Amino acid sequence: MKALVLSGGTGSRLRPLTYTSAKQLIPVANKPILFYAIESILEAGIRDFGIVVGETGDEVRAAVGDGSRWGIKVTYIEQDAPRGLAHAVKIAEPYLGQESFIMFLGDNLVKAGVTQFVRRFDEGRPNALILLSRVPDPQRFGVAELRDGRVVRLVEKPRVPPSDLALVGVYLFDHHIQTAVNSIQPSGRGELEITDAIQWLVEHGYLVEPHLVNDWWKDTGKPEDVLEANRLVLELLQTNIRGSVSEDSRVIGRAVIEAGARITGSVIRGPAVIGPGSVISNSYIGPFTSIGPEVTVADSEIESSIVLEGSTISGVQTRIDGSLIGKNVTITRAEGKPRAIKLVLGDNSQASLA
Repeated sequence: MKALVLSGGTGSRLRPLTYTSAKQLIPVANKPILFYAIESILEAGIRDFGIVVGETGDEVRAAVGDGSRWGIKVTYIEQDAPRGLAHAVKIAEPYLGQESFIMFLGDNLVKAGVTQFVRRFDEGRPNALILLSRVPDPQRFGVAELRDGRVVRLVEKPRVPPSDLALVGVYLFDHHIQTAVNSIQPSGRGELEITDAIQWLVEHGYLVEPHLVNDWWKDTGKPEDVLEANRLVLELLQTNIRGSVSEDSRVIGRAVIEAGARITGSVIRGPAVIGPGSVISNSYIGPFTSIGPEVTVADSEIESSIVLEGSTISGVQTRIDGSLIGKNVTITRAEGKPRAIKLVLGDNSQASLA
C-alpha cells in the first residue's frame, strides 16, 4: 500500500501566517502538523509516500526532504492549483499505478492514528473505506448519509446537511477510484470533489465502507482549530526537562523544556512546551502553550497560545491568551508618555486589545 499526502492549498483561512509558511507546516506542540500525518501513516507500516504540493512546494520539500529521517521514500507530485481532492488523486495516477493507497490531508490530526483503519481495509478489501466523525457544524465539511450502516450519499459542504457525519481527512482506496475521478465533472466551485468520486463508486455498485472515528480528530483550517489541536496534543504530553530551570522558577504539571532553553524567575504551568534556545525570564507560561525555538519571553504572561520561532514578547502587562503568534514577531511595551498602542499588522491579521 502507498500513501498520498495532500500538502497543497493556499491556507487562506490562516492568513497572515500562510503568506510566508505552508499551512501544513504550522507547528502544533512545536511539531509541524504535516509530520504528525507522516508519522501516523508510518506507524501503519507504509513507507512509500507521494506528497502533493502546490505553491508552497519548495517549503514542504525543504521540511520533509527525501524522507530519510523517517526511513521512508518520498515522491513529490506537483499540482498547478487547488483543483480539488479528486484532482489530486487524478494527477497522482502515474505514481499510484494499480496499488491501493491511503489518502491523508496534511493539515489534519487524528488522535487514534490510522493503523486500525489500514488493517480493516486490508482484511475486508472494500473498494473504499471512509472515516467519519460526528460534528456540530457539518456544513463546513463533506458529509455522508448512511442507511442500515451503508454509505448511500455524500455531499460536499451542504447548506442543509443530510447528517452530522463529516468526512475525516483520511480515505483508503483501491485502484477503482481512478475510474471514478476520471468519470466526474468539476463542481460548482470548479473543483473535482472527492465526495463526487466516492458517490460515483456507490452508484456503480462498488463497496464503500464507513468507519466512525470515536476519538478526536482536527481539521486545522482556521486559527482557532490550530489552537484547539495544540491543546489536544499537549494533553498527551509527558514531562521531559532537558533545558535549564533556575532555583527561583517552578515547573508545575507536565512540561517539555527542550535542550538549550533557559527558565529564570518564572512559572511554567503545564501542559506546555518550551522550544530549544528559548529564554523565559520573570514570566508566566500557562497551560496549553507552545513556545517555539529561539523565543524570548520577559516580564510577560502567556496562556493557551502558540508562539513561533524567533519571536520576542517583553514587558506586556496584560496576559496574552488564546493567541497564535507568527515567526520573528516582536511584542513590547512602549516606554514613556504619551502611552499608545502601536501596531504593524499584515493583511488579514487579527488583534484584540484589553
